[in-house]
Amino acid sequence: MKIYTTEGIRHICTKVLERDDITMLDLMERAAESITYELMARWRISQRFVIFAGPGDNGGDALAVARHLVQQGYRPEVYLFNIKSSQMSDCCAANRDRLLELEGGLEFEEVTGTFDPPEIGPGDVVIDGLFGTGLTHPLKGGYTSLVQYINNSKAFIVSIDMPSGLFGEWNVGTDSRNIICADLTLTYQFNRLAFFFAENARYLGEIKVLDMDLNLEGVGNTPTDFYLIERDDVRQMLKVSDKFCNKYDNGAVLLVAGSYGMMGAAVLAARGAMRSGAGIVTVHSPMCGYDILQTSVPEVIVEPDIDRLITKSIPMNHQYSVVALGPGMGTSPETVDAIDQFIKTFRRPCLLDADALNCIAKRQQLIRLIPHGSVLTPHASEFDRLFGQHTTEEERLKKAIVVSKLNEITIVLKGHYTMTVRPDGKVYINSSGNAGMATAGSGDVLTGVIASLIAQGNAPDWSVVMGVYLHGVAGDIVAHEHGQWGVMASDIADNIGRAINTVMSGK
Repeated sequence: MKIYTTEGIRHICTKVLERDDITMLDLMERAAESITYELMARWRISQRFVIFAGPGDNGGDALAVARHLVQQGYRPEVYLFNIKSSQMSDCCAANRDRLLELEGGLEFEEVTGTFDPPEIGPGDVVIDGLFGTGLTHPLKGGYTSLVQYINNSKAFIVSIDMPSGLFGEWNVGTDSRNIICADLTLTYQFNRLAFFFAENARYLGEIKVLDMDLNLEGVGNTPTDFYLIERDDVRQMLKVSDKFCNKYDNGAVLLVAGSYGMMGAAVLAARGAMRSGAGIVTVHSPMCGYDILQTSVPEVIVEPDIDRLITKSIPMNHQYSVVALGPGMGTSPETVDAIDQFIKTFRRPCLLDADALNCIAKRQQLIRLIPHGSVLTPHASEFDRLFGQHTTEEERLKKAIVVSKLNEITIVLKGHYTMTVRPDGKVYINSSGNAGMATAGSGDVLTGVIASLIAQGNAPDWSVVMGVYLHGVAGDIVAHEHGQWGVMASDIADNIGRAINTVMSGK
């Protein structure tokens, strides 16, 4: 599913209006009806609604909602902010006039100067229709005081389209004090990119995308660089093995993983690779991991390092379909040397995770030597060690887009909505998974899954997208059985096969 920018959504709406010969007012009526139905489903007719409407089209939406509520027997209190009459949009003015034509059931005030706000508090519902995605600059003046007043009221806040003050895409530098903190955001037809950044969750609350019954035929060619990956996308991409295949056809994975006290990471990565269909998995680890791996994952080949406790060398004894490095390796000087030598001599795409990235961070010059087409799978701290300190997910995504293109590598930004950034600037946002997967070893399993999919002949960048999604589905299966609190990384690994079946069967 495409995630359109604000400009892209505006373009789509213009095309729909032209093609279907409808007006913006007609579109606003559909939006208002959808919002009103949602409000009616949640609150009784006795509920107190206080509606704050701005002078633009978002305010027009709020005024249309007020009219529909009155017609359904509710008695909303409406405040329209029209400090400068020349700023009011035509649609907002039209909905104001329609609202004022109603008889009874309405408390309405058009604010043109000093404003004495109503008392609002717990038990009240505030409808925020001040500014939506049409906002072009941060809020200022009296609007900032109003936003802070609403946020401090402890009322339940419903934002129309977007919380006022929050932009649809990028919000770096926006003053958090001047953004509505909604409990519920009711948006139209499309997800916004801002919905997928953790730092925006406190402004958005629950998000519900309302269907406005638009005829979207032909708008799919509207350009965007952002995509939400769902089950049908993965089902179409996933390569199905031929029934006459053998283990060599399903690819050979080399995992370089583990160290003394961290052999569990190697075990989990190996299980992830085996459970997702790799034909042969070889694990290179310190000698201390030999018995552990042979006992825990007897299906894999174990090639011990020359050292008992750490990895000191990464020999290429065979031809492998893919090499994945990092889980549990540690960052001892000898291991850093081994990674250094590997990066400088191995010229095929590889998968770098966890401590492989931490080792590279200790020798920054290695970043530009990473083979083109390789995949990096950092969590936030690992990313910052490599590319500098960042404070938000939005900042990391912007940086990843630049670094991915510059170095011709795919970067996986792990999080609640894991984002895969390709060198062509395309960003694929994952929709599966749950909070219970934020547990030790989960990333190690993901490394094994992605490596396995690459080994089976899938393109590295698409293998990442598919692997992240399947990993999330496996986590959802575990959470369904054990609850989010009971999710363990080993459970995720053991349910990768079920996840693939679930996706391929469409159930």
